Amino acid sequence: MTVRPSGPPPIVYILLLAILGGGGWYAYRSGLLDSFLKRGNAPSVPGQIPAAQPQAPTAPNLPPAQAPNQPPSAVNLDTSLPNPAVLQMDGSVTMIRIVLALKSGYSQRNPAIPITYGIPDGKPNGSNAGLKALMEGRIQLAASSRPLNASEVQAGLQAIPVAKDALAVAVGVNNPYKGGLTLQQLADIFQGRITNWSQVGGPDRPIRVLNRAPQSGTYSVFQELVLLGLPFAPDNPPYFTTATQDATTPLLRALGEDGITYSTVDQVQNQQTVRMVPIDGQMPTREAIQSGRYPLARNVFLVVPQKTSPVVADFINYALSDQGQQIIGRTEFIPLR
Repeated sequence: MTVRPSGPPPIVYILLLAILGGGGWYAYRSGLLDSFLKRGNAPSVPGQIPAAQPQAPTAPNLPPAQAPNQPPSAVNLDTSLPNPAVLQMDGSVTMIRIVLALKSGYSQRNPAIPITYGIPDGKPNGSNAGLKALMEGRIQLAASSRPLNASEVQAGLQAIPVAKDALAVAVGVNNPYKGGLTLQQLADIFQGRITNWSQVGGPDRPIRVLNRAPQSGTYSVFQELVLLGLPFAPDNPPYFTTATQDATTPLLRALGEDGITYSTVDQVQNQQTVRMVPIDGQMPTREAIQSGRYPLARNVFLVVPQKTSPVVADFINYALSDQGQQIIGRTEFIPLR
């Protein structure tokens, strides 16, 4: 009798069909089958690597120090505004030599855009007036010999230090007092507590204080550095007089043998009719200013609004470049490096 080989029971075939059917349905729903068929239908070239899908080109991700044409100290500003036909500046009277020197150098590099400083050109109106004109949109760049105050920062102004400067305390060359002053004695003189030269070791004669105009940035800096933000003494001519215009020469000419005033070192050091007074035992030499030993040192600034133009940013970066800093160093101001 012939014995038939036994096979799997029917239930096995049923389960196998169910598994295959379910897997095919999953492949269809998930897209795997479609993807497989597309790859299978693509022409095959022996040895060829499938081409990657094209991507949009991206700019090289350079670190800031490697960005082209940017000096190490370059500033990053929002330059979304168009370049002006004329780059208009105004501001510090103290900084006129810096601005005019930078203007001359920059115009040789970029002669297409004229630059003015002051309203009218050549007659700057002081730090406060320049910052006000900048906030009102009448100029594109301001020069300031003082830091920004809270309201100016709130208005979106940005101050970029471009050089160092120092205030000098000056007396007439024929003043019989030959000594120095402490920072506290200087504050006492300009707040009316010391009124006679004998109170600081000099002859018995009244001190005649010649104060700068309140719109001067130098006035504001002196008030912060020396008076710690407190007010000056009230006017009491001829012993305490506050100027009405931001000008240095009239103050220096009026010192005589009993007057005292303050200005920038740059405006005083080459004058033959005045003498600088040591403060806390230090004269405002370049080395004393850079080391921080001289107590009346400060930064001076170029100031821009929140949004500016490419040419304004380029002018500031020129001032911060090696060439710009060398130009600043030739104006008797002290470069940042």
